[in-house]
Amino acid sequence: MSDVKPRAIVLVSGGLDSATTLAIAKQQGFACFALSFDYGQRHSSELAAAERVTDALGVAEHKTIHLDLGAFGGSALTEACIDVPKSGEASDEIPITYVPARNTVFLSLALGWAEVLGAQDIFIGVNAVDYSGYPDCRPEFIKAFEQLASLATKAGVEGQPWHIHTPLIELSKADIIRQGIELGVDYAATISCYDADVRGRACGLCDSCRIRQAGFAEAGIEDPTKYR
Repeated sequence: MSDVKPRAIVLVSGGLDSATTLAIAKQQGFACFALSFDYGQRHSSELAAAERVTDALGVAEHKTIHLDLGAFGGSALTEACIDVPKSGEASDEIPITYVPARNTVFLSLALGWAEVLGAQDIFIGVNAVDYSGYPDCRPEFIKAFEQLASLATKAGVEGQPWHIHTPLIELSKADIIRQGIELGVDYAATISCYDADVRGRACGLCDSCRIRQAGFAEAGIEDPTKYR
């Protein structure tokens, strides 16, 4: 029996969810190739966090791809002139922190690297429970992208099955944190804030910070986040 581990691409943003996803992929026996994106986001703190996470958990390789989704704008995460909402008010509308087509772009690039590596598996830390209403975090989107991968790639046409893994998609934030702690994830190395400062300190008021805070509180675990 071969002891060579199957390869997988893992999208790593530097946030809590992607760090947990990487730990899960490693636990499942994959040789993990981490992929991060400098896509024109408001702050670079999450890229520094991605480096910390991949260094701590260990990966076969870590690439950071440089894009400029800010050239299109349309999101508070890529346009400095659009304020990140911090009221905490619930809304049925897709929030302005949604980055148009972000996960579609990210998964497409992950698919390209996977083909080159001969990998059949891609991990992404999307969540459909404690999330902000983003359309590209839903199970329907993931299923559709998996079908696209089969149609749009040489590997797919030749019969290689593609698997887009979303191990967190039905978990609450508290359950994600509990699982990550069991797997040895150091959440102090991660950052979830949409509007962190230049020192990497979280605002504590944006939707992402609020969801993170509530998750740690529900899990009964101290939040190691540095807030300003």
